[in-house]
Parts: sequence; structure tokens; C-alpha cells
Amino acid sequence: MKYVIIPTDDIRTNLATEQYLMNSGKIEPPFMLFYIEKPCIIVGRNQNTMEEINQKYCEEHNITITRRLSGGGAMYQDLGNMCFSFVVPSKDQKFGDFASLVKPVVDALHEMGVTKAEVTGRNDIVVAGKKFSGNAMYSRNGKTFSHGTLMFDVDTSAVEGALKVPKDKIESKGIKSVRSRVTNIKQYLKPEYQELDIYGFRDELIKHIYQVSDLNEIKDQQYQLDEEDIAAIEELAQKNYKNWDWVFGKSPEFTVKRRRHFTGGTIDARFKVDNGIIESLNIYGDFFGTGDKQEVEQALIGKKYEPDEIRKQLSELDLKKYFVGIDEADVVELLAFQQ
Repeated sequence: MKYVIIPTDDIRTNLATEQYLMNSGKIEPPFMLFYIEKPCIIVGRNQNTMEEINQKYCEEHNITITRRLSGGGAMYQDLGNMCFSFVVPSKDQKFGDFASLVKPVVDALHEMGVTKAEVTGRNDIVVAGKKFSGNAMYSRNGKTFSHGTLMFDVDTSAVEGALKVPKDKIESKGIKSVRSRVTNIKQYLKPEYQELDIYGFRDELIKHIYQVSDLNEIKDQQYQLDEEDIAAIEELAQKNYKNWDWVFGKSPEFTVKRRRHFTGGTIDARFKVDNGIIESLNIYGDFFGTGDKQEVEQALIGKKYEPDEIRKQLSELDLKKYFVGIDEADVVELLAFQQ
């Protein structure tokens, strides 16, 4: 079985590589992919992105947001995490049977010391009752890929911060993530593996999966991306994974309530958003103003429900005219859904 080590650390390029190799015919399945990325959140195909992430935290910590083709819940990843993918013929794989597909990874982890690792629930791999791997599956044109995470040394405080959605009232038909207790597996590995960095861990895992002592023994099994591949992958990344319409605009219709009390009065804003666009906005409250608050509402209707876009539109208004005694920056922070 051939394998690919994806050289980039951008989740959007990595997901595009996975999709491209699945469909291009450059490698016949079955094959595996291994990739590592800088801090990011990947939401499931059927989720409302804004309902899953803490937007302000993600902006402050430069966390990339994207959406994948497969279903399931949102996942946080950073340079302490390693991802793996299996691409197989659909006829050989029962959809949803994660246990059989990830068995080579689980067996390798057993050999490396994580002897109590097991597949549990629908799509998780756990140890000591805590999740360290989530998996998702996608099928098309007679091929299936299943991709999963392996938390080796992830910043778990960032998991909490990035995925802890603020207490705004958000209601949508998107599929909600089920939060689980998570752990890193570094502490469960044999001592000789605990001092590895994420790249060393990846290489050791590959050696155990392929049952070799040196990666040079399976050099002929490694597929190297060529210039044609790289160009096609970047085109796909721009079309989907780096595209606002795909990441945010594909979110199901939802409503959000933003309310805050200031010394100058209370502002209560109710947004209705469809396909990432503000369809309606009603602002209520006991604030005072010399201008008609409907002018603020109309300035945002039809615009992207996205912080930079909202800030841009509000910057063109004299907010002191509509919300007397309330700092303009506070109004912008509230309406741009920043916590």
C-alpha cells in the first residue's frame, strides 16, 4: 500500500491534497496519507461554522478555519497533532465501519505502548476513557476516504478556547458537535517515543504500520507530489478550502441574539443569517439616539456575517448618532459578534 507524506502545514492545502489524490487517478487505492498542520479548526460538512467556533479567540490566535467534505463534528488541530487518511475502494469498505479501517493505526499504537487504545462509540479512538482521535468518512465515485486525528502533544487549553462557543443565543439546523474529554497520547507511549517531536512520532508510526525498521525500506511505496499535482492542489484549495463561501457561506440558516447592557443603555440585536449572508437584522433596546436605528440595520442586511465585513460597514456610520452615551468600539464589538 502506497503512502504520501504531505509536506505543507496548512490544513486547507492538506485537505485539498487528500481530495485531489482521491479523484485524480495518480495513485490507485488503497493508499494512506499523513499530514500535520499549524493551529486550525475543521468543521464538518453539515455544520454551522459560526456555531462551532469562538471567532474572537480564533482571530487573536491566528487559527485557520475551514470546512471538510466529510460529516461529523468540529476538530481543533495544531502542530502537536498528526492526521492520517485511508483511501480505499468503496466496494471494499462498509461506510461508517471505522474500526476495521483504523485497525492498522490502533495496532501500531499498541506496539508503541498505548496498549489500551481502542475504537469506541461511532468514530473515536480512546484511551483511559478519553478521546485522542476523531474520524470522519466520505465516499464518491467508487472511492472512500476516512481521515482521523491523533493528539500527540496538542495544546488542550487551545482546544477549549477555540471550540468553546460564547453564550450568545445561536439557533440553527446545523449538526452540533458532541464535546468529549480529550487527552494526548504522548504520556502513554513507551519512554523511547515520548521525547520525539511530532514529525518523529509520525515517522515511527509509519514504520510500525508498515512493519519496517527504517523508512528507506519502503521508499518505493512513498508517492512524491510533482509540479502538476501541486498546481492542481492549490487550485482546489482556492476553490474550496480557502473560499469564504465554502467555509462560512455553506452554513445552514441560523439566528443569533447579541445582547449587552452598557451604562448608556441596552442593545439587543437579532440576526437572521442564511448561507452566511445577513438576511434580516432587528436592533432593540432602551438606548437613546438622534438617528434612526434602521439605518444601522439596513447597512448590514445583505452583507456577509463576518467580523471584518461588519466592522467595515459600521465604520462608515456615525454610531454616536444612533447610540448616544455608548462607546462606538463597544457597539462594533457587540454587532461584529466578538466576545
